[in-house]
Amino acid sequence: MHLFAAFLGGPMAEGQMGEGHEVVMVVAPDLKEAKTRAKAKWSGPGRGHVDALQRIDMVDGFEISLALVGQGDRSELDSYN
Repeated sequence: MHLFAAFLGGPMAEGQMGEGHEVVMVVAPDLKEAKTRAKAKWSGPGRGHVDALQRIDMVDGFEISLALVGQGDRSELDSYN
């Protein structure tokens, strides 16, 4: 299994022009499955799509490893608004 970062795009709320975007993280065995899992996390209206998908193996010299410890997501969000 690998960690992937996905940049999703999709429709904005009714009455708005353009495209909304969000970044999600998924764990999957390959790119194809990562794309499927990422699309399922789209939280905007309508149907989202994957604009970019990157497998994450190392960040700033630190190797990424995964350990199954439960179900679901647990992430902190620091909003700048």
